[in-house]
Amino acid sequence: MDLVLVASLLRRGRQLAGLSDGMTLLALGFGLVPLLGAALSPWSVVPCLLLVGLGMLHKYWAIRVALDAELFAHLAQSQDLAADMQALDRALFDHGLKPQPTDARTWPLRSRAALGLLRRQALCLGLQLTVALATVLILSIKG
Repeated sequence: MDLVLVASLLRRGRQLAGLSDGMTLLALGFGLVPLLGAALSPWSVVPCLLLVGLGMLHKYWAIRVALDAELFAHLAQSQDLAADMQALDRALFDHGLKPQPTDARTWPLRSRAALGLLRRQALCLGLQLTVALATVLILSIKG
């Protein structure tokens, strides 16, 4: 049941990714406004770059979380968890996604590591939201 719970928690990363993707696209669109001939304040460029940069970092963590969510969900269905885990570790190693073909970590440690990726994803989103809100506040005070 622990694997099912972790997989379910990791799937929540999709919701975080949707919000981050929206903010990243808005920032990118706002940053491209000068291509349409409109003037853009130099102070507006910095938050756009920060938002897009944080959005790209968020996308990296979102991809890692989504992969772990699928793997944990698959392993939760396993009839022979030990054998499937060894096969997974070997496959990850063979594809260059893991430095060693075996992993001695226990399931609680692996679960904590996977949830740590979700926390990193949430932190990126939090930073993105903070930059966006700060930018709106600063621009509304200046305006």
